[in-house]
Amino acid sequence: MSLDDKVAIVTGSGRGLGLAYAQELARRGASVVVNDVDEEAASEAVAAIQALGGKAVAVVAPVGPTATAKQLVGTAVETFGRLDMLVTNAGVLRDTVLWKMSDEDFDTVIDVHLRGTFTTVREAVLHMRQAGEGGRIVCIGSPTGQRGNFGQTNYAAAKAGIVGMVRTWAIELKRAGITANAVVPVAATAMTATVPYFAAAVTAEAKGEPVPTFFRHDLGFGTAEDVAGLIAFLGSDSAATVTGQVIGVGGDRIQIWTHPEAALSAYRAGGWSYDALVEAWSTEFGGALQSVGERFPELPEEFSSTTAS
Repeated sequence: MSLDDKVAIVTGSGRGLGLAYAQELARRGASVVVNDVDEEAASEAVAAIQALGGKAVAVVAPVGPTATAKQLVGTAVETFGRLDMLVTNAGVLRDTVLWKMSDEDFDTVIDVHLRGTFTTVREAVLHMRQAGEGGRIVCIGSPTGQRGNFGQTNYAAAKAGIVGMVRTWAIELKRAGITANAVVPVAATAMTATVPYFAAAVTAEAKGEPVPTFFRHDLGFGTAEDVAGLIAFLGSDSAATVTGQVIGVGGDRIQIWTHPEAALSAYRAGGWSYDALVEAWSTEFGGALQSVGERFPELPEEFSSTTAS
């Protein structure tokens, strides 16, 4: 699979998952616009790509404002002559429980993740539709956006919103030959490094050791490089018919997430009054109630000591 002559923008690609995506796209032949708010990280990412024979240029700017979106697309077109793919990866965290979350905590995360995805995709699509050669939009979601997570009201809202936008864009962009998909990565990152449950896997990855099989297979939790292959695939001609999907990936596992569907439909002539619901709820509806949050199996004993430490 080759991405020769393709041009991609990857936001938030100075380090971590975004850097892995940018490096894989470049390795497959694409020219890449690297983006980060950290000038040093962005420059080092470009240098790393170029050292391996790839083509890259940096845009140092915060994702969110329309001006940044225009700068990203403008740089891609001016430097490499075209734009074929956008990966919206940039993000920040401001984790705290609902009753302690400030307006600034909420707005900052929404602005970077949700607004930043919207503005960059809008600008990319404006160019892609005018160019008339189709394109690829890949937006990064999260298990938190699918199932919720303690202390992440802002992040959950942003990631769930991104998935909703992707499904809408898949419909709107179909005629233009532009695909839109969301990827839900599960990997050793700065965020997962703070979760004790993943300590053994994160420690192994940091030491350059293989991530234990329990994490890779049973949890679908691996390295950033494990995610990058899917990003490149979705940017290729082989994925021309894949759109509107939410795809989870990590370690040895890949998943196609379902779109929300009614778990139960019940009918009552005249509608469901308060009294009717009180009478019928436990017997007719209780068994269909959905769980929230991620559910993990108990850690094998060999990894429990790592978590405790």
